[in-house]
Amino acid sequence: MRYLFAFLIAFGLTASAFAEEITAPQPTLPLASLIIETAKGPVRFTVEMATTGSQQERGLMFRKSVAPNAGMLFDFGDEQEEAFWMKNTLIPLDMLFIKANGTIARIAANAKPLSEDAIPSYEPVRAVVEIAGGRAAQLGLKPGDTVRQAIFGNMGR
Repeated sequence: MRYLFAFLIAFGLTASAFAEEITAPQPTLPLASLIIETAKGPVRFTVEMATTGSQQERGLMFRKSVAPNAGMLFDFGDEQEEAFWMKNTLIPLDMLFIKANGTIARIAANAKPLSEDAIPSYEPVRAVVEIAGGRAAQLGLKPGDTVRQAIFGNMGR
């Protein structure tokens, strides 16, 4: 009986830790350079690097703006199918789903703020870059464009 009681207490504490509600933006994450090669030429961004599960879970939630050539890069380490949502995200975002070789696989444009609808990658991707909503269209970004960043091993090419 004592073991059952100990298990229930441990389970309850673990469940409450996972149920913690995110209520504020995360502090600015480490910054890195990123270049997107477009038909119009290269575009330089400074992105926050979301590399841990907790950083990725919070993402750009509760932010009130994203600078024109800024964003957040979510690095998953390996290629896998991904899906995002806009829960607690106050501004529209463009999501660039990127393959392991740095090629943009898909662009989800102007994701609706506060929506809990899934936004899938539709194929395995290594990373996602979130930028200000509408910015991909302004810059002429397209699937097939190359994203140059250290995680893809293609910065010097």
